[in-house]
Amino acid sequence: MQTHFTTARVVLLALAANAVLLYSSDDDMRAAWEAIHEARAPALERFNEAKFGMFIHWGLYTLLAGEWKGETVPGSPEWIFHHARIPRKEYRDLARKFRPKHFDAEAWVRLARDAGMRYIVITAKHHDGFALYDSAVSEFDIADATRFDRDPVRELYEACRREGIGFGINYSHAVDWMDGGDGGVADVLGATPIGGDTLAVWPANTWDPVPSSFEKYLLTKALPQVRELLERFPGLIGIWFNLPRYMRAEHSFEFYKLTAILQPQCLVNSRVGNGFGDFDVPGDNRIPDADDLPELPWETPGTTNNSWAYRPDDVEWKSVAELLFWILDIASKGGNYLLNVTPTADGTIPVECAERLRRVGEWMRQNGEAIYGTRPWRIPREGPTEVRITGTTSRQRNGFNVDFTSNDIWFTAKDDAIYASGLVRPRDGSVEIRAFGRAAGLLDKPIREVTVLGYAGAVRWRQTDEALVVELPPVHFRARGFSIRIGH
Repeated sequence: MQTHFTTARVVLLALAANAVLLYSSDDDMRAAWEAIHEARAPALERFNEAKFGMFIHWGLYTLLAGEWKGETVPGSPEWIFHHARIPRKEYRDLARKFRPKHFDAEAWVRLARDAGMRYIVITAKHHDGFALYDSAVSEFDIADATRFDRDPVRELYEACRREGIGFGINYSHAVDWMDGGDGGVADVLGATPIGGDTLAVWPANTWDPVPSSFEKYLLTKALPQVRELLERFPGLIGIWFNLPRYMRAEHSFEFYKLTAILQPQCLVNSRVGNGFGDFDVPGDNRIPDADDLPELPWETPGTTNNSWAYRPDDVEWKSVAELLFWILDIASKGGNYLLNVTPTADGTIPVECAERLRRVGEWMRQNGEAIYGTRPWRIPREGPTEVRITGTTSRQRNGFNVDFTSNDIWFTAKDDAIYASGLVRPRDGSVEIRAFGRAAGLLDKPIREVTVLGYAGAVRWRQTDEALVVELPPVHFRARGFSIRIGH
């Protein structure tokens, strides 16, 4: 591994000597990416060990909470700058009202820990261009544009370090409605999209674009801000980028390269663009099918209701059962789950969200061994209930009207153990796991022990041709369902 790491550093140093925006051959960039990515194997292993994290969308858009000038604006509220076509000056002026007096980084980190989350990803800059930290690159930031004399990103970073929680940054590199020019559209389409309003120019600022080029934005804002984030916050688990719709390969690679130069073990998601990420994002609120899993390690970002940022009229909070389904189904297919929270403008995480996360944490404390650091087993699950969610819009339109049974079981594996987890405890306490029956032929070694997570006593079990039958102990668990560990 040290050999690969050294190779990656040599490649990076050679590339860094070139122009800031490197117009190298695609083969050169791919070769460098392969070396860097391979050297990040230890970071990817830690990422898999963590499995469950907290995503935070919080900024000026929370002041509006989905409403502009007395009118409700459809769509996710962090996009209100775009959806309401707000002039840049008017949006910039909102910053003077942003004073989150109840923001408490320690409380946010405690909530993540109580929920069983192993890392936090905070949105340091979203598509609106506002930096939630004290940036020396732009005055459109928490320090210069607001009356709030604190740095929330710094405070959250330090709180995570104290609690042993991983810390990552979400940064919108490709879209910036305040300073991002046309978002690279002209380079691709051959025409500046000012005045356009079609899918072809989405999501560029076409209503009040800054008179500057996309490349100038990359050179003078996006890359310098990513650099300062990497320099100010050592030990990042990763940087999450987003929406590289019109980014050229050399632009995407420049961001990827920068992370490797300054923090070699800082992971980058696939939304940096053009195939240069270390882990894949199959889609927001989307769990890939078992026969269509990404080749790279992967992570699904999801919402606790239907919105990525706070809006008071979105009260469709996911139930604890649904959140546990997401955790189990994603883990059974080898992925991570990054679950979003939506703080209000004053810095408070909604009670409905916090209560659900704490109840998820009860389940994780009892059954987390079946999640953290696990790999997919031979099959992800068994049982009669089929659930397929293809994205945020699908979940919002169709809801989650699912009644799981005690026969719905998800599988994960770690070392010599296989785990079988369910969300419904059988009424008679007898769990039948058909995948572990002798006739199924899925076990390559005899079962030597069976335990129930959260229970220290001996468990009665028997294996037949049809199933492994486990008698759950007649004790009360606060957490719903069960997880069974099979040693072989």
